[in-house]
Amino acid sequence: MRIRRQRGFTLLEVLIALLVLALALLALSRTAANQVDTFGALRERTIAGWLAADVLAQTHLATPFPAIGTSDGRRRFGGRDWRYDVVVQGTPVTSIRRIDVHVYAPDDPKSPIATLTGFGGQDLLP
Repeated sequence: MRIRRQRGFTLLEVLIALLVLALALLALSRTAANQVDTFGALRERTIAGWLAADVLAQTHLATPFPAIGTSDGRRRFGGRDWRYDVVVQGTPVTSIRRIDVHVYAPDDPKSPIATLTGFGGQDLLP
């Protein structure tokens, strides 16, 4: 009598393969979701950096030798509302001032998304 071998997969093998495939797809979808979140945060930091550069340039244009102190403001930039502050400090060279610009998201006023430092003063004029 001859024993005939069947070809193909058993139900258990198919179920195990589907389980492995489901786990791999789950890991892949989590990775994609993390990438989307990371892209959103990177976009926000980039736009905040552009706003900081713009505020610093406007400060230089308005007053090449700004007075020491702090000012703040709100602005719509890149389709979003932002809050910023400008801190002007003296330096060891009396004719030069340090200008720090901090940009915040309106819903998080404690930690800046972007910070930019520049210098202005009489000795730095062309």
